[in-house]
Amino acid sequence: MRIIPAIDIIDGKCVRLSKGDYNTKKIYNENPVEIAKEFEDHGIQFLHLVDLDGAKSKHIVNHKILEQIATKTALKIDFGGGLKSDQDLRIAFESGANQITGGSIAVKNPEAFISWLQTYGSDKIILGADANNEKIAVSGWQEESDKALIPFIQHYQNEGVAYVICTDISKDGMLQGPSFELYSRILSETQNLKLIASGGISTFDELPKLAELGCEGTIIGKAIYENRISLKQLEHFILENNA
Repeated sequence: MRIIPAIDIIDGKCVRLSKGDYNTKKIYNENPVEIAKEFEDHGIQFLHLVDLDGAKSKHIVNHKILEQIATKTALKIDFGGGLKSDQDLRIAFESGANQITGGSIAVKNPEAFISWLQTYGSDKIILGADANNEKIAVSGWQEESDKALIPFIQHYQNEGVAYVICTDISKDGMLQGPSFELYSRILSETQNLKLIASGGISTFDELPKLAELGCEGTIIGKAIYENRISLKQLEHFILENNA
């Protein structure tokens, strides 16, 4: 299982929110590049970079930070937040993203999302399936749609999606543990899905459980910044898993 730390960006700074609420913003570092380098120094190879300004303004905003991290580290970056147009995508890939995550666009403009899949391939385009009460949420989680989570994922698997990041919004940033039961159900009702668990990771012990369920990766945010999980622990986990 891949370990994927998260860096969320507002005004060029590394922040975390609780349940996606911008009013709960907490700044952890003024310099996201420093944090990315620290991750890399501990054997981490992947990064989940979220442009929260972009999610709010519905177009890419913090691509310069993406570019800085991509040029100053060898991290493989998946980038999301406000990607709505072919141009947003071009900018993200040209700035160094390895993969991009599309969430709201897959709800509001499925034709565009499917065309991205066809143009770039399923290794490059991740479906962001962020849910509240098992209903897909959009627009930086400011709106809930009428789409049920698992049928939504199944629909896009039929369209060729391979990677899905699933965040249970009620858990995100709360440090109360991830939605094991929900991930278990998603994996039992889909086939060959590369499911990336996100939201609620609070202790190191949760990681082997997610791996056992069959999650392909897990995104860890606040637990790292609040020192609930140390980079040393993650380094050991990665070494053991790659042994």
